[in-house]
Amino acid sequence: MARNTRAKKKVEEPKVEIGAEIFASLNELEKQKGIPVNYMVERLKQALTNAYRKDREDHRDVPGENVVVDLSEKGLSMHQIKTAVEEPEDLALEIQIDAARKINPNVQLGDSVIIPIDIQKFGRIAAQTAKQVVIQGIREAERGATYDNYASKSQELLTGTVLRVDPTGDMIVRIGQGGEQHDAMLRLSEQIPGQTYEPGDLIRVYVIDVHRSPRGPMVQVSRTHPNVVRRLFELETPEIAEGLVEIRNIAREPGSRSKIAVRAVREDVDPVGACVGPRGGRVGAVVEELHGEKIDIVVWSEDPCQYVKAALSPADVVSVSLIPGQKACRVIVPDDQLSLAIGKEGQNARLAAKLTGYKIDIKPASSVEEAPEQEA
Repeated sequence: MARNTRAKKKVEEPKVEIGAEIFASLNELEKQKGIPVNYMVERLKQALTNAYRKDREDHRDVPGENVVVDLSEKGLSMHQIKTAVEEPEDLALEIQIDAARKINPNVQLGDSVIIPIDIQKFGRIAAQTAKQVVIQGIREAERGATYDNYASKSQELLTGTVLRVDPTGDMIVRIGQGGEQHDAMLRLSEQIPGQTYEPGDLIRVYVIDVHRSPRGPMVQVSRTHPNVVRRLFELETPEIAEGLVEIRNIAREPGSRSKIAVRAVREDVDPVGACVGPRGGRVGAVVEELHGEKIDIVVWSEDPCQYVKAALSPADVVSVSLIPGQKACRVIVPDDQLSLAIGKEGQNARLAAKLTGYKIDIKPASSVEEAPEQEA
């Protein structure tokens, strides 16, 4: 009887120590990182099961359901389930009936037998496994928190610091502040042509996508997205922030020229003047941030002819007529305004078409007889 008591004490002693240490760590982890204790306990059970299966002296891959882990604040215990047979063929899964009856005198052939696993022999591996699972849990929690943080910042404009420029031209930008800093990828295709940066430079970027990866959240940012212009005007123009002026559409060729269409919610508000600002200060700040990119601000209109006419600014327009059955229009301009309306390499007309959604056919007044179907 004394021998059984000593054996029991021998098994329970490390059980209490390991369980208390593990749960102390898990409770602290829940407080600091918000990871539920129950979630981590299940992770630990699975990890300990896998560790035991790999560490067996016979190197047999015991099925997971044949290994049971009991982990609580009282301690850690493990046991394996074997089947009682007359002559075992697989010692990893079967036990000879006479040996089984030494554990449980009532065992019959074919019964399942619960065989305690010596925790002392497995204690070092169990402790290492627990530590690895906790570390992995912390990493996953931090990645999850980072993902949630930057997923909520999707479509926002953030300020970052250039960390490095890869040989491919892609840049790594560190965004965020304090403990929320994270590295984002600014691909070459999302950089404004002609703009170059050095490590340490401050740069404003637009968050276009956040997705999970094995190494943590991948934040993709852009300098070429049309919403870069939108967010900059929102920062510079109080009337936009207050909802008095709306940006209805943006057409952009990054680094060269953009057109934005705005409308006022109230008649007493000048939407273009609000965006331009006193002495051009507001639009000037946006242009400076975009390293000289030209910006045309036009008034949005429900009337497509008026809208197209405004979109072709700064060119004067004689008339605009819609082409029946098509989302297209014919525009007549004074002869001396033709090159201005079309723009260098067709840029002005191209941006106007993108802004309005209409295909635009521009003709000089001298080449056509003025008989528009619908005049502006």
